[in-house]
Amino acid sequence: MHTQSVIDIGTRLELLVDEHLVDRMIGGAELRLHHPSPADIALVLDRPWEGNSCGYVTVFRDGDCCRMYYRGYHVTYLPDHWHDSHIVTCCAESPDGLTWQRPDLGLFEVMGTRHNNVILTSQAGGAATHNFCPFRDLRPDTPACERYKAVGGLADWSIPGPQGLLAFVSADGVRWRKLREEPVITQGLFDSQNVAFWDGARGEYRAYVRDLREGRDIRTCTSQDFRTWTDPEFLEYTPGRVNELYTSQVQPYYRARHILLGFPTRYVERAWQAATDFLPQPEHRRLRASREAREGPAVTDGMFMASRDGRHFRVWPESFIRPGLREHDGWFYGDNYQCLGMIETPSRIDGAPRELSFFVNEGYLQRTPMRLRRYTIRVDGFVSLHAPLDGGELITRPLTFTGRKLLMNYSTGAAGWVRVEIQDPAGTALPRYSLEDAEEMFGDSLEQPVLWKHGADVSDLTGEPVRLRFVLADADLFSFRFF
Repeated sequence: MHTQSVIDIGTRLELLVDEHLVDRMIGGAELRLHHPSPADIALVLDRPWEGNSCGYVTVFRDGDCCRMYYRGYHVTYLPDHWHDSHIVTCCAESPDGLTWQRPDLGLFEVMGTRHNNVILTSQAGGAATHNFCPFRDLRPDTPACERYKAVGGLADWSIPGPQGLLAFVSADGVRWRKLREEPVITQGLFDSQNVAFWDGARGEYRAYVRDLREGRDIRTCTSQDFRTWTDPEFLEYTPGRVNELYTSQVQPYYRARHILLGFPTRYVERAWQAATDFLPQPEHRRLRASREAREGPAVTDGMFMASRDGRHFRVWPESFIRPGLREHDGWFYGDNYQCLGMIETPSRIDGAPRELSFFVNEGYLQRTPMRLRRYTIRVDGFVSLHAPLDGGELITRPLTFTGRKLLMNYSTGAAGWVRVEIQDPAGTALPRYSLEDAEEMFGDSLEQPVLWKHGADVSDLTGEPVRLRFVLADADLFSFRFF
């Protein structure tokens, strides 16, 4: 094997969402994208100030509760025109991420009542209500009055004056104020969900904004104080962007914050063709197309990507979330937008560990209120090292670690197994850690110690450059770490 630089992973969790740690794969081994499963309807957006054009959802756990933010908006289609409502920003709360309630906040009068869950109106927040996107600021020295931050806004070049993303701050996540009157980011189009967060692994705020580069694309910029930002740069993609991308939904993965995961919306503007009429609700499709031609044949679905530096992303070209087998509310432009954020929730299976939940919209611009459906996926379960029963293996680049045990998040079939060999940087098996010394690991676990004949203790190798050789059959390895 050729000489390579050594990667220090310490005790951090490593996901197999890219080839960063991969030197080579042999046999039937491959990195395989997995897909979330649809679960229950989390929220029907049927209040008078909500409707069929809600969206741009943000979810995060905040102490003992979960918070959800979303746009309230409704569009009515009529035979010769369409009518839309005022736009507001709403919030919901949940103790467990499963059952959601709208708090009666009484902050703004909307449609004749203050009994609502509205946290921002167009009068208070301007164009930011179109795509208001908050986060809990994890920067250690953040003042209490700015514990929550948000960005939102549009660029309308027909209006004189500064255009772009406004910055907001809040002490409680409910009552918001502008950080300043002028936009903080002005380069971009912005007319979708633009996201920002504190990137603790790199010690900076980072934002992802919508723009155009041969179609819809994403740019990123950084800031040290959330007020002054660098010029946004377009993302770079491996193997390529594949399609136009609307929202980015990039965030640090909460279990491995050095890895940024993105859940962008893929936009495909197909030509109207014979197969279009076989898609759900052809009559409504033609009605929407009469307003804007692309709303007939254009479709959207969810994708997945990952980055270790914030700008270069490994993109998985296949759909992460397909529109699905359904008779309505899935195969339209505007459906299948993934929310920003994911939370751990109890499994629906008795005795199973907690799983990850996030939310996806359906029923966009239909005659009925839009809905948010919860989807679930295994913890760390986005991409795996997979091998069929015939077997395969992966050998890592040289790395160093800290800890006494190697833990795996993995799953096998009844006849499947995983064995791990530890090698020196030249690729020679180390004494006591050869494949012959390795115990067959089989089962299904989020965190199981790897065993050799002498046991699980690997502390004699801590700090030493090594390679890991994972050999597996009818199995998936999702992540690993030393502890």
